[in-house]
Amino acid sequence: MRIANVGGRLHLMTSESTGIDVEKASDGRFGADPSAVYDVWDEFVSWAASAPRTGAVEVSVESIGAPVPFPKQVFALGLNYRDHAAETGLAIPEEIQVFTKWASAFTGPIAQVRLVEGDLIDWEVELVVVIGKGGRDIPEAQAWDHVAGLTMGQDISARRHQGRGTRQFSLAKSYRNYAPMGPVVVTPDELRDRDDIALGCSVDGETMQDGHSGEMIFPVPRAIADLSAIVELYPGDLIWTGTPAGVGQGRKRYLRAGERLDSWIEGIGTMSQTFID
Repeated sequence: MRIANVGGRLHLMTSESTGIDVEKASDGRFGADPSAVYDVWDEFVSWAASAPRTGAVEVSVESIGAPVPFPKQVFALGLNYRDHAAETGLAIPEEIQVFTKWASAFTGPIAQVRLVEGDLIDWEVELVVVIGKGGRDIPEAQAWDHVAGLTMGQDISARRHQGRGTRQFSLAKSYRNYAPMGPVVVTPDELRDRDDIALGCSVDGETMQDGHSGEMIFPVPRAIADLSAIVELYPGDLIWTGTPAGVGQGRKRYLRAGERLDSWIEGIGTMSQTFID
């Protein structure tokens, strides 16, 4: 199953470019808010399995917004790929490294992004987990049962800001449109292998990142178990799971005005951002 935020309304996608308005198709049983559906996720999944596919409308990628625009909590994992840790010159972490990205930075998969004057703006393609069933102390073996679906994010980062003072990771990654996501949330059963998903990005057609989620230091089940051992996870929470090697920081090459950043994740789709001064 694939769902999307189309113009601020939850849609059940019937193809890559068509979908049905959930509130209308369910006669109001489920609301239009794309974030609210996770509070009734099991009920929604049951309905969607036999929901009528009539009345599907064309969905332009430009109309798609952040798939979960207002989560209660956002967790972002740093240095979660060995090759990325190596390119930064940092040690392999022994426990999950966590920061956040604020929801005011969220945008859909197609966006124009303003460069922060005088900063070094970087890319980081990431697999993003959407929690469907919350809880505390979730066993690693049961963690996938708590996942509603997966989507894609770009953790765009202002590196100079990130290194200031006490290292402002979260602020440096939360400027306007610095957290594009989408285009859809895909349930894990739709994927070839939920534990090993290809992901990557390019700048003006030159491949920068090309990795697999199977290379994570803390895979999705471990991350959910470790986080829930400390905090309670809620339906609709997001976990940005880190990025593979190939970021600008490692290449000593950063984004410039007029450039285009294209990202992809196997089984989820593509995103594109252009950058302006």
